[in-house]
Amino acid sequence: MALFLHRIGRAAFRRAWLVIIAWALGLAALLGLGVGLGGQLQESYAIPGTESQDAIDQLAAVFPQTAGASAKAVVEAPDGESVQDAPYRDAIEAMETELENVDGVASVLGPFDEYAGDQVSDDERTAYIQVQFDGPTTDVTQESIDAVLATGDTGRESGLTVAFGGEVFQDTTFGLTITEAFGVLFAGVVLLITFGSLLAAGMPLLTALVGVAATFGGISLVAAFAPVSSTAPMLAVMIGLAVGIDYALFILSRHRTQLARGMDPEESAAEAVATAGGAVVFAGLTVIIALLGLLVVGIPFLSVMGVAAAFAVLVAVIGATTLLPALLGLAKGRLAPKPGSRAHRRAVAHDEGGRPTLGRRWVDTVLKAPIVFVLLVVGLLGAAAIPAASLDLNLPGGRGEPGSSQREAYEMIEAGFGPGYNGPLIVTVDITQTTDIFDDLDAIAARLAQVDGVAYVGEGLPNETVDTAIIQVIPDSAPTDPETKQVVQDIRALEGEIVDEFGTPIAVTGYTAVSIDISQRLTDALIPFALIVVGLSIILLLIVFRSVFVPIKAALGFLLSAFGAIGLTIAVFQWGWLADLLHIEPGPILSFLPILLMAVLFGLAMDYEVFLVSGMREEFVKTRDPRTSIVHGFQHAARVVTAAALIMFFVFFAFVPEGTGVIKGIAFALAFGVAFDAFLVRMTLVPAAMALAGRGAWWLPRWLARILPDVDIEGEGLRAHLAESEWAAARDADVLADELRIGDPAEPIGPFSVAVPRGGALVARGRPGERRVLAATLAGRVLPAGGRLAVLGLPLPTDAGAVMRRVAVVDPVADGAPVGTAGELVAARIDATRPWYRLGSTRSAVGAALRRVAEARTASADPLAWRARALDPDTPLASLDPLDRLLVSVAAALAEKPAAVVVDVEVVAADARRTWQALAHLVPTGVVLIVTTPLDADLDPVRAALDARGIRSLDLVTRPQEALR
Repeated sequence: MALFLHRIGRAAFRRAWLVIIAWALGLAALLGLGVGLGGQLQESYAIPGTESQDAIDQLAAVFPQTAGASAKAVVEAPDGESVQDAPYRDAIEAMETELENVDGVASVLGPFDEYAGDQVSDDERTAYIQVQFDGPTTDVTQESIDAVLATGDTGRESGLTVAFGGEVFQDTTFGLTITEAFGVLFAGVVLLITFGSLLAAGMPLLTALVGVAATFGGISLVAAFAPVSSTAPMLAVMIGLAVGIDYALFILSRHRTQLARGMDPEESAAEAVATAGGAVVFAGLTVIIALLGLLVVGIPFLSVMGVAAAFAVLVAVIGATTLLPALLGLAKGRLAPKPGSRAHRRAVAHDEGGRPTLGRRWVDTVLKAPIVFVLLVVGLLGAAAIPAASLDLNLPGGRGEPGSSQREAYEMIEAGFGPGYNGPLIVTVDITQTTDIFDDLDAIAARLAQVDGVAYVGEGLPNETVDTAIIQVIPDSAPTDPETKQVVQDIRALEGEIVDEFGTPIAVTGYTAVSIDISQRLTDALIPFALIVVGLSIILLLIVFRSVFVPIKAALGFLLSAFGAIGLTIAVFQWGWLADLLHIEPGPILSFLPILLMAVLFGLAMDYEVFLVSGMREEFVKTRDPRTSIVHGFQHAARVVTAAALIMFFVFFAFVPEGTGVIKGIAFALAFGVAFDAFLVRMTLVPAAMALAGRGAWWLPRWLARILPDVDIEGEGLRAHLAESEWAAARDADVLADELRIGDPAEPIGPFSVAVPRGGALVARGRPGERRVLAATLAGRVLPAGGRLAVLGLPLPTDAGAVMRRVAVVDPVADGAPVGTAGELVAARIDATRPWYRLGSTRSAVGAALRRVAEARTASADPLAWRARALDPDTPLASLDPLDRLLVSVAAALAEKPAAVVVDVEVVAADARRTWQALAHLVPTGVVLIVTTPLDADLDPVRAALDARGIRSLDLVTRPQEALR
């Protein structure tokens, strides 16, 4: 991966304007399509598979007039007056008539209608009109909502106070406020302090803002075709902005450090993307995997939120590894810290033994008494997690934002009727098995009224086909109170005895019941999801650090910070600590907050873990000194991790004071989760625990080491590749070998060294098995067993893929092979290797290849020997002699347009001169010819044929006891 990212970074640096223009076009397309298609954000808290959702689906089929979205028009008479008074009653009835005429409204039930329930308060000052739409919330148009709201003017003209409530009036507008701008401003200040340069500080902000804009455009595009919750873009923007800044910060910090140490800007940008960028890709993938893990919970709106946030992280990763190096390409050397500046002194402090940094002083303090700091961190986070034992989850209860019409309606209902009227429950009754429908419904309603916590039970209302009835149940408590959850459970517990007595199954549904079911499912999923995330972290860190202790310590630290953040969030948002200061209304915790927190915080925690511990591992591999490695890794990563954590904290916390009610808790939990994890866990607990573990921190069983892949997150393989590339570039050779060994590492062939000059040829003699292994090694198909090797300037094995694409191996047709034609042999090679985007006629390419064979025949020492033999695309291979088949096979390989061709030639002495002359003529100038041949082959005809073509050749004997000529 490091080598791949190195190439991406170098390419983006060199083609800066091309990359920037591509980003600009992509951003314009996403924003243009998203805004142009007019996608609207919609709340849809559906949860398939629960009793409440199944009941809603059933009502949609058999009782459609009750299954759609509902709303209330709440009216209140002036103090001391009654809604029953003539002017007010007339106005209310006029509002009913207007509401009935609104498109999309299925039914209207006024407080004075014959079948009205308890819709007038005891003091007769407050009443409400029940409005039922003919579809779910996602199908209610903005025109219908506006028309419903317009009917309120009729009531207001008579002196009534009018407000509208219900799920269709929830504010789903997306927008950023000045507080979020302050979060970006604080991030800019941290970046300026970190880099000491306006130019450097602006780059992470620019890439993050571009990524956020692209994310918003993508979500708007999706919203035009599918329901997207209003929380989804806010969460995606919040996460995308934070990780976008952080990911660019990591790469830019490495780049400036390397520039300060004298590295060339292009090399520095490529290496920064390869090393720091590798950690960015790893961290981003962990966040994406954790967010996509929300899909397994099975709740559609939560899945959309997870996918939207994952998309934001993906855009941030792509921006950091492509757009940022392009900006570095425009800046070139101007980003290098000025000699003598604080940034320059910090960059070279390690090399010159300068003044210890704050990070160095902190880690030295921790290492003086590591056990004390371990106990201190565990104690603090354990205490912060205590409130988590009283976790109460729920969805928003329909209160709405302060100052909204929805909030006003909620408070009017609560004051006039009681809190339970804001969250009525709907009990569905299957009446297909009863003959005394109304008496049974009355009896069931009476039974429901006996449940503790029930304030009111309405009359049973059958549908037109008399197979399903509904009964409205009003709890004493508010929709989000724990007492309401108990009422729902108690009603469901009655089903058994109701079925036994009346033969009528019941189910509880309605917005409140759906919210309770969602909260229960998310509560049940919390522990399994945490285990999945922790298990994933252990596996990923095992692969990255090749250690048993590091993953377990990282996972336990993550759980400490996650539950500490959840506990603190409960204390503030559920218990009400500092609620007034933060403009918070205490209440239940948002149902999906804990799972979202764990998904996002997991990736960020692994991000900080990688940046701190990868440096420790790199130093330990060199010195085998555990304490030195801890100090080295910490002091080089502490500043950038501190800056990243502060940026995350400010960006997240900026959404708390003035953010929407749903996003406040998420932002608060993420802000303090990041702070806990970065400063207490990663920068205190990690070095202390690593010091206590000593050498055991890097222990890994041998059997596990063999099966784990090596992802080279520290870039050790990249540095080896760069060193090999430098070695290959220093010699002007097409094939370069130094003490090369091939074949089985236990019993290798070699060593031998060779340097084939540009445009030269290599003739290697050996036994058949040796020749096959050598040919496969030089063609990149088999990795070397030892030593150093470069082909076409590309070092092996790191560039084996590129060598395979540029070196063609001739596969001669042996006697007795399946019968085919010369044209079919060439066409097969062309079709197998030609890219899909490259146009051209296979037939014409076959003809050209066979014409080259004919020309090579003519150029041989004895062209008359071939003149009688016809050769065209339809010539059967079986009719050709071995030499002809060899030439056709070489022509087929050359049809791939390789830079080098490897061919095994085994000829008899009588044909040697003719064969080598034809072969030398067939291979074009500029294509490196690598020939393997038997040990006893006569090389004089080879040299003569190659010299005639101006090709300098070298003879390599693969047997180790014989010297290179």
